[in-house]
Amino acid sequence: MQCTDKHPKETKQPTVTDAMSQWQAAGLGALNWFGVSSIERMSDMGAEWMTFVAERVREDVALQHSLLHAKTPAEVQEVQLAFLQKAIDQYTAETGKMIELSSKLFEPSADKETNDNVNV
Repeated sequence: MQCTDKHPKETKQPTVTDAMSQWQAAGLGALNWFGVSSIERMSDMGAEWMTFVAERVREDVALQHSLLHAKTPAEVQEVQLAFLQKAIDQYTAETGKMIELSSKLFEPSADKETNDNVNV
């Protein structure tokens, strides 16, 4: 038997720069057309939505707690109606906030002389 010392070809580990280049080649290069202010506003929208979802989860947990402690069917109904009304109110308010945030998404930045947004 022959012993061969064949070592597999060493491969270079991909870097973040390599990954970004691949993403751009895959079609994410269009993000370069967004200005910094647009990206910040998208981030603000995401943060607002996550805050809203977290609050709604807290409301769901509180609902379960209240239902477990209800002593009569009338109390259960009262808890459920209060939960639904609060949910409707919160979703309505959140819709307004998201519409307001999205309407400002591509507005020029007020604190800059030059506009970094391609859509204006």
